Amino acid sequence: MSIDNILMQATADAVKALYGLDFDAEKVTLQTTKKEFEGNLTVVVFPFLKASRKNPVATGQEIGEYLVNNCDAVEKFNVINGFLNIVIKPSFWASVLNHIAGDADYGFKKETPDSELVMIEYSSPNTNKPLHLGHVRNNLLGFSLSEIMKANGYKVVKTNIVNDRGIHICKSMLAWQKWGNGITPEKAGKKGDHLIGDFYVLFDKHYKEEVKQILATDAEVNAIVAEDDEKTAEARKAAAEAKSPLMREAREMLKKWEAGDKDVRATWEMMNSWVYAGFDETYKRLGVDFDKIYYESNTYLEGKEKVLEGLEKGIMYRKPDNSVWADLTADGLDHKLLLRSDGTSVYMTQDIGTAKLRYQDYPIDKMIYVVGNEQNYHFQVLSLLLDKLGFKWGKDLVHFSYGMVELPEGKMKSREGTVVDADDLMDEMIRQAKETIEAREQENAAKGKVSDFTEDEKNEIARIVGLGALKYFLLKVDPRKNMMFNPRESIDFNGNTGPFIQYTYARIQSLLRKAAPADLSADISAVEPNEKEVTLIQRLADFPSVVAEAGRTYSPALIANFVYELVKEYNQFYHDYTILGEADAQVRAFRLVLSRQVAEIARRGIGLLGIEMPQRM
Repeated sequence: MSIDNILMQATADAVKALYGLDFDAEKVTLQTTKKEFEGNLTVVVFPFLKASRKNPVATGQEIGEYLVNNCDAVEKFNVINGFLNIVIKPSFWASVLNHIAGDADYGFKKETPDSELVMIEYSSPNTNKPLHLGHVRNNLLGFSLSEIMKANGYKVVKTNIVNDRGIHICKSMLAWQKWGNGITPEKAGKKGDHLIGDFYVLFDKHYKEEVKQILATDAEVNAIVAEDDEKTAEARKAAAEAKSPLMREAREMLKKWEAGDKDVRATWEMMNSWVYAGFDETYKRLGVDFDKIYYESNTYLEGKEKVLEGLEKGIMYRKPDNSVWADLTADGLDHKLLLRSDGTSVYMTQDIGTAKLRYQDYPIDKMIYVVGNEQNYHFQVLSLLLDKLGFKWGKDLVHFSYGMVELPEGKMKSREGTVVDADDLMDEMIRQAKETIEAREQENAAKGKVSDFTEDEKNEIARIVGLGALKYFLLKVDPRKNMMFNPRESIDFNGNTGPFIQYTYARIQSLLRKAAPADLSADISAVEPNEKEVTLIQRLADFPSVVAEAGRTYSPALIANFVYELVKEYNQFYHDYTILGEADAQVRAFRLVLSRQVAEIARRGIGLLGIEMPQRM
């Protein structure tokens, strides 16, 4: 049993013996003792007051005395209000370390046949542009959350909904037809998603030029006058946009697509295939994947059918213009459009259709949507509608709402081509990592330390470090917060960064390679650890509760910062104490086993973020 389980069970036994109350050991509230108080772990006493019929201090005193007398792990205690602070015997910590070292799945719960099935949707790209920095944060959050939920014993299905229809897709298609001259990714020497993104930007450029020309020359548009200059300018711009021949062509193309026009559909399928190949390459480099991909072109009709079913049941209503709406005023919201007057679908309809298909495909217990916080209202509405339409998990769906990621230069805009492309970003992170590694190599050479890395090995380390820096920087922040991404800051080998954690791991691996095999298998049970070693062991012991809390609160940041605090503590220990040079064989073995477990828990924790660890640096 872990130290937490031992104390929780001993506390439950104390409550039974002292007050006759059968208390579930798993419901005992255990916390790490605050730094200002003496102790390792703290038991919250308040749940036992009704049974003890005494005040919190007296109840804590009685339970503490019972634990000292009946639990081998407890040395002494103190009571602060309703909190019982427990000091664990120094000699007991060796058995805790042995327990951690002996459990290959330490901190992780195993999936069982009865485990709930959690479906997690993330990525949700549009096929008119490549993945960008915002998508990177989305994908990393979704993938990491999936790994964390697996570690908490859930069955997990990772899904992606690709937005492959609509006016934005037609813009790229029309631009390719007009100015592409039959170009293909192979001819252009470009990834397909990049090529299509170029045409999306090109459409916007020509469209803006058209609107500008209309504003300058069209008498009818310039005759428009509103209440003030600002509203006049807005009205004239809207009228000019409505007159744009290019936009009119894009709308005509969308109508043809929805009508199943063979030529339009053939172009759409060809260009989408280029984009999908590009997406797959980016996903692979980023280290994320999916169990099932849905496409909006397949789901929007399913949603329309479900909305019409709701109309028949009186859940929705039709307006005189033939549009279909849901009245959500009784739920504190407003009226929501579901089908336009011409019968076409909106995004909400598509999400209902996707939910229908997913519910048919999988026995979903919980649905988590990883989508930015600008869609908070959308998911409030979706939850209500799915519940009204009979999806059992609808009311309890989780919108994993995260903040936007920005650059020091400001916000990104796809239409203007000012986004930070995901592939370019990964290339830049790897380049910076390589540059940093080579600089350190030169510093070591000046000190007489010669590198034995081949060029291929340095490139692979740069890949692992560069992508690790990117992932860690984006995931260490509370996902609910907006954040500023600074590539140079993320690649630092000091501080709360991925490279700092990776370097510590590689340092420990170097230590273990130099150790004698006998030291790594020696009996350490008789060693009484010092204060710094106890702190490290207790951090290791906290790993299961951190994984559980990260799953409960949907926060990869908890894992990231736990691993950082662990390796920071270890680096201080490494600086203060001798390990390989320790004369006492048992203490040396103990410190090596402790080092190995710090590395292993750091590797497993950082693995939940999708980050690799290098064996050498």
